[in-house]
Amino acid sequence: MGTRAIAVLVTIAFSVVGVVGDYFLKLASAHEQPLRTWSFYLGFVLYASTAFGWVFVMKSLKLATISVLYSVSMVLLLTAVGMVLFRESLNLLELTGIVLAVASLVLLIRFA
Repeated sequence: MGTRAIAVLVTIAFSVVGVVGDYFLKLASAHEQPLRTWSFYLGFVLYASTAFGWVFVMKSLKLATISVLYSVSMVLLLTAVGMVLFRESLNLLELTGIVLAVASLVLLIRFA
């Protein structure tokens, strides 16, 4: 597997770590003082843990590619977490936005 493919996988893995961090931040937000909860600190540590790997990813991929790949991964994963764990629903405009986000990733990878 080449460096570029590894960088893509690392970017997606960072999306997963970010979503897990977001999950804990969402749990923290339900408290009276969210910044004083264990879930806030765990979410914070998860976000911070990805900083070292971004240096590798940024050496291997264009920033535009990273941003679209990371953003679309985060959107899809956070949508799944919201729907499954927090029982949130999507309206037609939100679903359309997700489809367009995925289409943008396909176009970027196809023509980059």
